[in-house]
Amino acid sequence: MREGVNELDEARSRTVKRSPPPPLPNHQLLTDFRSDLAAGALMGGVVHTIVAPIERAKVLLQTQESNPAIVGGGRRKFRGMFDCIFRTVREEGVLSLWRGNGSSVIRYYPSVALNFSLKDLYRNMLRSGNSLDGHFISGAPANFIAGAAAGCTTLILIYPLDIAHTRLAADLGRTEVRQFQGIYHFLVTIHKKDGIRGIYRGLPASLQGMVVHRGLYFGGFDTMKEVLSEESKSELALWKRWLVAQAVTTSAGLVSYPLDTVRRRMMMQSGLENPMYSSTFDCWRKIYRMEGVASFYRGAASNVFRSMGSAAILVLYDEVKKFLNSSRL
Repeated sequence: MREGVNELDEARSRTVKRSPPPPLPNHQLLTDFRSDLAAGALMGGVVHTIVAPIERAKVLLQTQESNPAIVGGGRRKFRGMFDCIFRTVREEGVLSLWRGNGSSVIRYYPSVALNFSLKDLYRNMLRSGNSLDGHFISGAPANFIAGAAAGCTTLILIYPLDIAHTRLAADLGRTEVRQFQGIYHFLVTIHKKDGIRGIYRGLPASLQGMVVHRGLYFGGFDTMKEVLSEESKSELALWKRWLVAQAVTTSAGLVSYPLDTVRRRMMMQSGLENPMYSSTFDCWRKIYRMEGVASFYRGAASNVFRSMGSAAILVLYDEVKKFLNSSRL
């Protein structure tokens, strides 16, 4: 009889351990949102400035088949990441590796801050629904949906800065021969030629890529972190979190890379009198027929190196957030 009672108690304790955490009250959701926003903002600009040269090489490789400076300017195409970096330094100077980084940092502060804060906000909202167990969606689905939704929301809000970053990074030549002289000049020039539609060209393709990339990037990391923490029954070590972040970031980048290539190509069509692509589908079709499958992955090697910065953001974000919470900032 006593053994039966003990078994019943053990079953109850296991049930209690596995039960999901109670839904967060609304005021706690807003407090966490502010903390997430601050932590994301602190991480964004610094990390992206470090990997800016690799980011520019990636954009140049992705867009060179539709870049007017290369297609119509008689420039030799880049053969790879190192060729791109060395030629850029030789022809335009070292500081040109950071071209477009100003718009990128301006974009990344709100982008990283909103991505992380909205991801956690959406996840808490999904897990605080009105279903029978108190959760609308829980576990991995909530992580992936929250990550994808946060990415799409953020992209819509900061898209003019996103397209400006791509066009400035792809703008070749020294100052006197460049097409655009900065963020403001780009936005004004494109608005005069194409209107608001030109500033948001490539948004549908970008949203498609964001669903895949941010869903895997945020959802994969949060899910793996929760699974491993549950197995170890303690907070996951920093180096383990970094390994998980690196694996998730690299995988998300490679899976979504063709989508990213198409979105960059579509961005390059703004302001052109005779665009190469009439739609996102037309872009997919022409790249496949004229350049082959390999062209969708042009610059993917540089993206793997760049992913180290994205992995660092995932890991250090948690540390910055803990610091802010402990300091009550």
